Amino acid sequence: MQYNFYGWEDALQVHAINHNYSKIDTPCDLYNALLKIWCEYSCAPRLRPEWSEENITLGQCSITAFLAQDIFGGEVRGILRPGGNFHCYNVVDGKIFDLTSEQFGSEELDYSHNPEQSRAAHFAKHEKLERYEYLKQELAKI
Repeated sequence: MQYNFYGWEDALQVHAINHNYSKIDTPCDLYNALLKIWCEYSCAPRLRPEWSEENITLGQCSITAFLAQDIFGGEVRGILRPGGNFHCYNVVDGKIFDLTSEQFGSEELDYSHNPEQSRAAHFAKHEKLERYEYLKQELAKI
């Protein structure tokens, strides 16, 4: 199977170190599960007016990247975007993957030399922590 998210080929070589989700072994498995979970509620509030099922990954980056980190380990890194926000993605054992890159369409993002992102800083926003917990709860049901 072929995926459209950045780094999907490398993601096939990354395996779960946390087995809380028995059906999730690779980031591709996680992506498949999240396609059933991502929704307007899990989208960042500032982006909800633009969210649609056609752009299902919009506004899902940080909560998805930290959930992937829970399962696969590694680091969450961030690409500074116009407006000062960071777009989050994962790096595990030198393998880069971005489960929510499709929201940018054909725009090419630079995945080199980006700062590591702090879970504490991101989850200081209560709504973001709630959206992350929502993803975890829904994933546990699958």
